[in-house]
Amino acid sequence: MRIFFRLALITPILAAVFGQSAHAQSDAVYLVTYVEVMPNAVASATALLKHHRNMSRHDDGNLRFDILAEIARSNRFVMLEVWKDQAALDAHVKSAGTVRFNEQLKPIQDAPDDRRVNRALYLGKGAATDRVGAIEVVTHVDVIPPGTAACLVALKAMSVDSSTDPGNISYQVLQQGNRANHFTVLEEWTDQSAADAHAMAAHTRAFREKLMPIAGAVYDERFYRRLN
Repeated sequence: MRIFFRLALITPILAAVFGQSAHAQSDAVYLVTYVEVMPNAVASATALLKHHRNMSRHDDGNLRFDILAEIARSNRFVMLEVWKDQAALDAHVKSAGTVRFNEQLKPIQDAPDDRRVNRALYLGKGAATDRVGAIEVVTHVDVIPPGTAACLVALKAMSVDSSTDPGNISYQVLQQGNRANHFTVLEEWTDQSAADAHAMAAHTRAFREKLMPIAGAVYDERFYRRLN
């Protein structure tokens, strides 16, 4: 009886969350690729990544292609890509330019690419618009499968609350296609002070507290700068 009562309470909440997430989704595919190169190859990797970004932005179906450089470790990068659909991404992956890029990158890598194909759940926009000197935050959130529904509720609340935090430019939540209990959170803040204030906000600390009992791995949060 107690279990039934809890389900009766949470069902309307989940229905609202899944309904809103479905509304946020489209055919667009979000690809997040973690790239790690040898410490002595940062300059050559940066040039190679920027060239690949510039060329890829002209490919059919590309909606976004950015390169982020990690602040704490200069030899680690993230490629953020958005494609209009899976077919556009598949064509890009098989293109001669991408094949050549992968061949040139491999000799200077410390580890193979870690590619995460996602769909958008929540695409919150903050009030701030200035991106000069912005801080980019990429967080991989992994929960145990039974905790997926609770995580969706918590992430939805975070996307709403964070978009109103001072200095927020955007707060996006993606869900991994082949693992529904894995998420990528993309945040953009006007500066480090704004990102720090967000980390100390009551709603952020409450979110982390809710996440802890269902976490499947360490909360992987990294800070980046966007390459020009």
